[in-house]
Amino acid sequence: MTSTALPVGLSPMLASSAPLPEGLGWAYEVKWDGARALVAVEGSRVRATSRNGGDITRAFPELQALPALLGTTTPTALLDGELVALVDGLPDFGALQQRMHVHSPPAELVHAVPVTFVPFDILHVGNMSLLAASYDKRREVLDALGLAAPAPFHGDAQVLLDLTFAQGLEGLVAKRRDSPYLPGRRSDCWVKAKHTRRQSAVVCGWKGGDDGRAPTLGSLLLGVHGPHGLVYAGHVGTGFSAASRRQVAADLAPLSRSTSPYDGPVPAEHARVAHWVEPVLVVDVEFAAWTRDGRLRHPSYKGMRDDLAPAEVSREP
Repeated sequence: MTSTALPVGLSPMLASSAPLPEGLGWAYEVKWDGARALVAVEGSRVRATSRNGGDITRAFPELQALPALLGTTTPTALLDGELVALVDGLPDFGALQQRMHVHSPPAELVHAVPVTFVPFDILHVGNMSLLAASYDKRREVLDALGLAAPAPFHGDAQVLLDLTFAQGLEGLVAKRRDSPYLPGRRSDCWVKAKHTRRQSAVVCGWKGGDDGRAPTLGSLLLGVHGPHGLVYAGHVGTGFSAASRRQVAADLAPLSRSTSPYDGPVPAEHARVAHWVEPVLVVDVEFAAWTRDGRLRHPSYKGMRDDLAPAEVSREP
């Protein structure tokens, strides 16, 4: 640890995607489904920056509670963590989106959608830089601050990964315990493992390219059957190869219809440029999670399903 002024302009360290490492040299943290933030506390002043360096201090007034939590013994600190909106005790990215793009949220919105800062690393404390300190040392310093930072796990990585899946969490991040903090670097000292889920969905329409008017297939409008019929479940535009995109477009061409096949509403931004089709084709997608409004988050096309009838397609547990 070296004596230095509180740094500015740093970017957070990033995790690589790889098979989850195991062994005593690794610690494991929950992967929070939120927005990354570096938060600097200097006396009573708080400054928060997003992953891309934007100033988000005013967007999250909840952060103003940090100086009181740190107390007078630690007037200066630079924390790394995640901003999350908790719904029924679990991070909900859909809820967080209601806050992410509001520069100065009204009190009513802050009350309706509260955001929690979950610290998991510390880059600076007092007049000491911790960038060169090991992960274990940085966690020791962070835990001593009394911010109730979730403790890292040790043990069987696969068991921990299975537990996060069962609890509806996004995944795990493995961190090498002797590693320094590398600002702005995507390092194999941090490895993320995200859960993916698979869902069958009925194709109810499609959109063209970026402006919705191009003749080529841009994305598929998806549906699943619920208690009130066929409901909108989001749209998928990634995961296609050039060949599969052409094949899906050819399969859809003879199925055109003039009206929506859904039994409920479709967001206007999609409905106004949609090319509706008869709901007879079923596809599989991988996705990260269900949003609170019943949409697939980050879906990726995996292929057609010829073995499922559209009437059999409902939201899978």
